[in-house]
Amino acid sequence: MHRRLTVPLAASAILLAGTVTAADASGPTRAPEADPTPGGPAYVVRDTQNVADAYGRIHAKGGQLQNPAYLPALAEASSAKVAAQLLTQAANPTRLAITAGNIVPGWNVGNPLRAGWEHTRGRMQRVAFTNRYGALLRGTVYRPKPGAKDPYTGRRLQAPFPGVVLTEGSVQGSEGMYEWLAQDLAERGYVVLTYDVQGQGASETLPHETGNALPFCNPFATPRDIEQYGCPGVPFQQLSNFTVGTRNALSFFTSAPRHHYKNPRSAGAKVTAYNPYWRLFDRSPDRRTVTPGRSTRIAIIGHSMGAAAVSKLQGLDERVATVVALDKLTGPNSDGPLNGDTNVPVVPALAVQSEYGFTVSPWFLSSGSSLTPEPSPRRTRPDARAGHRLRQLAQGGRGLDARRAAGLDAPRLHRHPPGVAGQPLRPGPHQRLRAALAGPLPQAS
Repeated sequence: MHRRLTVPLAASAILLAGTVTAADASGPTRAPEADPTPGGPAYVVRDTQNVADAYGRIHAKGGQLQNPAYLPALAEASSAKVAAQLLTQAANPTRLAITAGNIVPGWNVGNPLRAGWEHTRGRMQRVAFTNRYGALLRGTVYRPKPGAKDPYTGRRLQAPFPGVVLTEGSVQGSEGMYEWLAQDLAERGYVVLTYDVQGQGASETLPHETGNALPFCNPFATPRDIEQYGCPGVPFQQLSNFTVGTRNALSFFTSAPRHHYKNPRSAGAKVTAYNPYWRLFDRSPDRRTVTPGRSTRIAIIGHSMGAAAVSKLQGLDERVATVVALDKLTGPNSDGPLNGDTNVPVVPALAVQSEYGFTVSPWFLSSGSSLTPEPSPRRTRPDARAGHRLRQLAQGGRGLDARRAAGLDAPRLHRHPPGVAGQPLRPGPHQRLRAALAGPLPQAS
């Protein structure tokens, strides 16, 4: 029996598992119910229920607070995680990670009920490597359990496997929040790398521009590439951290004993020379690729600002075969923090879109950003929430429009309120990855 996954209270990764519905375009679909009159009693009741459902993973039947094992497991996992991270930090005194994920207990913990997954359901190994500026990035590589079968199809998994590199979201996202996704993909037959970008999770905060063991940068220097300031990777809340991190993570993932990852400016750091599961990654060229010149069997997945990074990098790095963007897929016309000015749609993409941002607010407070709800200037019009929601979706829509205009496969999964049918998916070259992402996630045993 497959049970639904629960995640810790801090995890923004709840945007995907169990919150999207999908059907093959050739199968039957359920017609959406008629919308109630905006602002009417039925409309307000539905909107209130949608807000409550947004926290369903916490309080609803089968949710975290309804499971007596969850909070004790979270406390135990949090204590173990923060102790391990502090010991790791003490062993690397010149590689300071001044982050919420490294200091706040529980921040970097995944679903505590999946503890022990690496002994029963798959295998995982911690790694550490430096980015191009010498900041030490920490991550984990996941692989299928030897001799395992796909938990959904029953098909026996046989190496070698395609690869996935997963980049977290901003606002102090950490790789522990995405552990569930990496583990489930590994169970489906992928080798997966998750990691923390510079300045987040357990990764180092400052760069080492001189190559010395002590961190150093010149904040008054001319900013490089798409960096905001002269100190590369500082502050952490910038698109360049996620783009640089994804590209360096790809290089580490494809490393092997005869082709070590370079680990630039890594003096004094304990680094991993190459992907410990390099033998399991399928390096044969994909002869059925739909994108000329893209035959490496690697997908990149990103969430939030990580999604903007993978949306950009897919057009620049020939190792990328397909991309999955979790809030949001950005295109050439995307602006703001998720800038997509130089994005060139090249490979097929899957966009997964949530209904709410960080703040879950009722329709009459749905103007402004996803962080700070504001009353709508059109609050006399009860359809203001619908208009704001369309604006929120526009960034992802631009990424989809650009890809479809280029003739690329680019469906979107969208979290719908109860009673509304999911968007159908048409078969595409990356449908296997779609199925792994959209399928239910089993609980660890």
